[in-house]
Amino acid sequence: MKEKTMIRDLTEGNVRSQLIRYSMPFILANLLQTVYNLVDMIVVGQFVGKVGLSAVSIGGDLLNFFTFICMGFCSAGQIIIAQYVGKQEYDNVKRAIGTFFTFIMAIAIVFTAVGLIFKDAFLQFMNVPEDAYKQAYDYTVVCSAGLVFVYGYNIVAAVLRGMGNSKTPLVFVAVAAVINFVLDYILVAIYDTGAAGAAVATVFGQGVAFISAIVYLYRRREQFNFDFKLKSFKIDGKIMGLIVRLGIPMALQSCAIIVSALVVNSFINAYGVVASAVTGVGNKLGNVASIVTNGLNTAGAAMVGQNFAAGKQDRMKKIVNLVGIYSLIFAGILSVIMLAAPEAVFGIFDNSPDVMDMARDYVVIAIINFFGFATRAPFLALINGQGFAALSFVGGIMDGVVIRIFLSIFLGKTMGMGIMGFWIGSVVAGYAYGVVGSFYYFTGLWKKRALAIK
Repeated sequence: MKEKTMIRDLTEGNVRSQLIRYSMPFILANLLQTVYNLVDMIVVGQFVGKVGLSAVSIGGDLLNFFTFICMGFCSAGQIIIAQYVGKQEYDNVKRAIGTFFTFIMAIAIVFTAVGLIFKDAFLQFMNVPEDAYKQAYDYTVVCSAGLVFVYGYNIVAAVLRGMGNSKTPLVFVAVAAVINFVLDYILVAIYDTGAAGAAVATVFGQGVAFISAIVYLYRRREQFNFDFKLKSFKIDGKIMGLIVRLGIPMALQSCAIIVSALVVNSFINAYGVVASAVTGVGNKLGNVASIVTNGLNTAGAAMVGQNFAAGKQDRMKKIVNLVGIYSLIFAGILSVIMLAAPEAVFGIFDNSPDVMDMARDYVVIAIINFFGFATRAPFLALINGQGFAALSFVGGIMDGVVIRIFLSIFLGKTMGMGIMGFWIGSVVAGYAYGVVGSFYYFTGLWKKRALAIK
C-alpha cells in the first residue's frame, strides 16, 4: 500500500468517541438523503395535492424495492472490504472493489429493463387509485430509467465505508440533495410537471452524485490501490462467491421486507387517495427515524467488521451497546415531537382537512415505528458486521412474511380493523430483527462466529 491511504483503522482508540465521529457523517448523509426524499413529497404535496402525494408514494415503492436489493449486495461488499481491511489484505481489497463494481452495475442494467417492461403490472398490483394512475406511471418510468445512477452511487458509498471513510459519501449526498431541491421547485412548482418532474429531479441528482463520486475515486486511485483500468474490473471467482453468498440472503431479506410493504400498501391504497397519501407520509416519517438509527447501524457494522477480523470482541460488544443506547434516545425524542405537534408534522406535506383527520390516527403508529427502528439497529450492526447473512435473512423473512403480511391482513381484514389494522401489522413487524438479534447477542452465540472471508 502507498504511504498515503484512504483506509482508516477502526480497531484502535476509544470506542465511544470513535463511534460518534465515524457515525456522524453517516447520520448527516442519512439526513440529507431523507431530506432528498422528503422534498419530492413536500413539493408535490404542496403544489399538486394528495393525488400527487399518492403517485409519488406508490411510484417510490418500486424504486425502494430495487434500491433495497442493491443495498443488500452493497452491504455484502462493504462487509467483505471491511474484513479484508481488518486483516490488512490490501490486494484482496483491490480485487473486491473491481468485482463489486462489475457485478452491481450488471444488476442495475437488468433491473432497469425489468422496471420498464413490467411497470403496468406493478401499478395494477398496487391498486393505484384511478385519479393518481397517470402520475404514478410517469414517476415509475423515470425512476426505473435512472436506476444505474442509484446503484452506482451506492457502490461507491459502500466501498468508501468499508475502508473506514464515512465523510466523503456525505458530500455527494449533499450535492444530490441540493440539485433535487432546486429541480423539484423548478419542474413541479414553476413548470407544473407533477410527479414526473419530481422523478426527473431525483434521478438527475443521483446521477450527478454518482459521476462526482467516480471522479473523486479516480483522482485518488493510488490511495486505495485501484487503478480503474478495464482489467481491474475483472470478476474474481472467490470474491464473487463471497458477494453472492452474503449478498443474496441480504437482498432477499430486503426484498421480503419491501415486498411485504408493497402487499400491505396495495390493501391500503384500495381505501382511496387520502389513505394512500397519509400512509406515504407515515413511511417518510419512518425514514426520519432511520436518520440516526441507520447511521449508527451502518457505522457500527463497519466498525464491527474490522474488529471482528482483528479478533477484538470486547470492542465489538461496546459498539453494539452504544448503538442501542443512542438509537433509543433518538426514538424517544421523535416520539415527544410527534405527540406534541402531529398536525404541524403532517401539515408540512398536506394540510387539507381529510388528510389531517386521518393523520391524527397515525400518531401512535408512528411512535411504535420509531422504536422498532431503534431496537433493531444495534443487532443489525452486529449481524451485518460479522457477515451473518443467514441470520439477517431469517430476520427479514420474519419481518416481511411471517409478521407484516399475515398480521396486517388478520387485523385489517379478519378482525375488521380496516386501515388501522394494516398500519399496526406493518409497524409491529419491525420488531422482528430486535427479537432475533437480541437472542443472538445475549446468548453469546456471536462470539463463536467465523469470519466471512475465510
